[in-house]
Amino acid sequence: MSELERHIKENLNEEGKLPCKDAYKVAAKTKEAVRTVGDTAKAMGVRISDCGLGQFGGLKGDGEYDEEAKARLEPLLDENKKVFCKEARDAAAGIGLKKIRGTLDKCGIDVKYCELGCFTEKKRQRLYIKTKTWIENEKGELLFGKGKTEVLEDVARTGSIAGAAEKLGMNYKKTWSHIQILQKSFSSPLVATQKGGGESGGTTLTPEAYELMEAYKTLQADIEAYANERFKDLFLKPRNKRDFS
Repeated sequence: MSELERHIKENLNEEGKLPCKDAYKVAAKTKEAVRTVGDTAKAMGVRISDCGLGQFGGLKGDGEYDEEAKARLEPLLDENKKVFCKEARDAAAGIGLKKIRGTLDKCGIDVKYCELGCFTEKKRQRLYIKTKTWIENEKGELLFGKGKTEVLEDVARTGSIAGAAEKLGMNYKKTWSHIQILQKSFSSPLVATQKGGGESGGTTLTPEAYELMEAYKTLQADIEAYANERFKDLFLKPRNKRDFS
């Protein structure tokens, strides 16, 4: 057993883990790099516990918010409001890790690139907001939405209902039923069919159909934009910080 491994073993807690603060003490005693201590502990099957910056373990939530700590941390933040582990620890000089730890927590600041190698980025579950918009009549019957927009778009692309059905992976009857529902729901015709072969035949969309599709897409985009902003405000901003891990 090497001297470094012996020091690590001597500093294990009751759970057989190496507390973060003791890992730094081991590095100082053995004159080894902090990352070397972390890598050696990992090779020994020893887990690091109680991050001094409160990112995991028993010290999470145990800290004191401090204006001086905030002033020291703010110039160190990247565009994603994250700070390097080493820089955050260096900022604790003279005021103590407890104040840095509490300020990180209070201000919703994440730490990246742990000196001991426990993480390169603090992982968070990524969250997304999804919206779906459709138009119904007073009976609750679906009149228009994403599906019917796709039917019209493919009719326009292929120039025929049969072509749209093939592109959508539907049978002809189902595709035609979508168009019939649309025709019954809106006073203006949405498709125009010309009999005959060649360039003179086929199905085209009317100007009203293009206006309807554009209006629906604009409505959906506006709803998604609003939903995304509200989602960020309610779920992702630090003042409304939630633990989704």
